[in-house]
Amino acid sequence: MSPGAQAVPSPLPQGPLPAETVVGAAALDAAVHAWDIAVAVGLPSPLSADLAALLTPVATTLAEPLRGFAYAPALDPRPGDDAVAGLLRYLGRRPDWTR
Repeated sequence: MSPGAQAVPSPLPQGPLPAETVVGAAALDAAVHAWDIAVAVGLPSPLSADLAALLTPVATTLAEPLRGFAYAPALDPRPGDDAVAGLLRYLGRRPDWTR
């Protein structure tokens, strides 16, 4: 796959997507699941502010067509949210959730 490819097959309902989006989708999925698992077992969040900032544009590209299927409705941002909290709320997760 060429990094500039515009129609890379993906398992997403949107079908083929640009290579950058497909790679970003895989990273987004891995990062959010890592957060889910870490928080569920009482470990610190592995999702850094820098990574969340990089993944937020990917999330905004992918999430809307997948609402109710892969992503819950977005939660309203709150004052003081950092990049991690903003990304998690956009994806329908409560960043203050604990086990």
